[in-house]
Amino acid sequence: MKHAVIFAHPKAESFTGSVAKAYAEAAAALGHQVVMRDLYRMNFDPRLPEDELPFAGGPHPGADVAAERELLADANVFALIYPFWLNAPPAILKGYLDRVFGYGFAYGRGGRSEPLLQGKFLITFSSSGAPLDWVRRTGTFAATGKLFDSYFAELCGLTFLDHVHFGGIVPMIRADAVAAKLDSVREAVKKYFGRQQ
Repeated sequence: MKHAVIFAHPKAESFTGSVAKAYAEAAAALGHQVVMRDLYRMNFDPRLPEDELPFAGGPHPGADVAAERELLADANVFALIYPFWLNAPPAILKGYLDRVFGYGFAYGRGGRSEPLLQGKFLITFSSSGAPLDWVRRTGTFAATGKLFDSYFAELCGLTFLDHVHFGGIVPMIRADAVAAKLDSVREAVKKYFGRQQ
């Protein structure tokens, strides 16, 4: 089984980076293959150019998108890992999904929005400075889950597994609290993929 770990945070040694690393290590410990897509260190351009639009004579993916699609073509699992900024994922992640998971790779065939990633899985890990109960109470979690989890999965034909959110993440969070949260990342990987090769 191959996992594509797609994470978005400008600081590599952030909590988000630690979640991505814990996920990758847990999947590797199961004997699975992992490909890490660190969007900021890749300097990925999230801007969708005109020639990548499906209704503008295209799509004609750029070299960066073509390379990503080739790398991800045989992935079985897509793990999205990101913080909430203004109660939404970072723009670089949205741009990555727009460009890489666009028409012709994740959906679309013969002029229709046919899902093309059936049999593959989506799992999400996010974090916020606000506590989880506030994120739920304000509707932020539900709105993000609807757009970036259930709708995205349905469009692409992915099986959505879970959205694990860590609330109250602040720069001075204690090491023991971080360790407990990372343990829950490892437990989620074992829960969903422990029996799959």
